[in-house]
Amino acid sequence: MMNSQLQQYEFTLEDQIELAQRGDTELVNELILSYQPFIAKCVSEVCKRYVSKDQDEFSVGMIAFHDAIHLYSREKGASFLTFAQVIVKRKVIDYLRKENRQKVRTYLDQHEDDAELTDNPIMVSEARKIHALNQESWLRKQEILQLSAELREYKISFEELTEIAPKHKDARQSAMFAAKQLLNDEELKAYVLKKKRLPIKKLLKLVPVSKKTLERNRKYILTIFIILEGDYDYLREYIEGVK
Repeated sequence: MMNSQLQQYEFTLEDQIELAQRGDTELVNELILSYQPFIAKCVSEVCKRYVSKDQDEFSVGMIAFHDAIHLYSREKGASFLTFAQVIVKRKVIDYLRKENRQKVRTYLDQHEDDAELTDNPIMVSEARKIHALNQESWLRKQEILQLSAELREYKISFEELTEIAPKHKDARQSAMFAAKQLLNDEELKAYVLKKKRLPIKKLLKLVPVSKKTLERNRKYILTIFIILEGDYDYLREYIEGVK
């Protein structure tokens, strides 16, 4: 659920950032709390391992996200989350370099000299596969939490997506095509990121579907656009694989 401080604002994320920059410290704290899954995902991608909230790397990411709130300028064209991702990852990389930890290794890597494991290469192989699957599952969960927070900016919930998602292959492909047209047109892309809605009239000129169809699949198209435009590697793989 969106925190109470954020709920009272009927603004985009970028609008909220501007309010926070004007001295609303409570809103700053609400934003940081709400986007912890996003921060965790960015930090974990740099470290190539699980990073929990009590670890130094996560604290560095939180501070970097706080800095991003105050450094962001929408005039430069990028969305706040795109900008924040760059800031968080750079700060964590700088931290790891400073601590001589560029080559952060996974738990199994740190224990690869363990006699019991090294004497059994099959066990090592299976253990690595299990660890990789667990890590992938955790990162997917972080992406879903991150997407859920971003969808709220577009007034979309996961619950309604399960109901409005097109049932037919052609409809899903048409929605994917429409989302990619938005992504590839800088003017339309900027419009969606700022207004949080579809430019129906302009999009009609680029896609071979009716206005009624666009209206019906509006939220589904927006969701695909958000995933393709954002930092959603696993979810992007999934939607592009759905036929």
